[in-house]
Amino acid sequence: MSDERIHAGRTAGRQAAQQRGARAERRAALLLRLKGYRILARGYRTPVGEIDLLAARGRLLAAVEVKSRTDRDTAAFSISPRQQARVARATEHYLAANPRYSDYRIRFDAILDAPGRLPKHIPDAWRIT
Repeated sequence: MSDERIHAGRTAGRQAAQQRGARAERRAALLLRLKGYRILARGYRTPVGEIDLLAARGRLLAAVEVKSRTDRDTAAFSISPRQQARVARATEHYLAANPRYSDYRIRFDAILDAPGRLPKHIPDAWRIT
């Protein structure tokens, strides 16, 4: 197989994964809105990490990691401690840039998405110590 075909296959695979991820994030945002959350940001990127969704309800600010895999267990196990730390650092960045949320309670949530299933919201999925 030529290098061009290998590269095209990787690119097509990445594009498909990005599309699945974007669909999962849209479904996750809808789920949170139905639960009474306000979506503050999607795909919030910083030099130290990214947060898929930032949502608020009352005085709570939730940094949400959305994972789409073939099943929910695989999705849950794909959120590594390293990734959790990146989300926490990105949340600190968001709070520094948006001081109006500095007195909100901060929580790290996960939303797990799998084909043929409704997304599952896991409030307080992890804590940073």
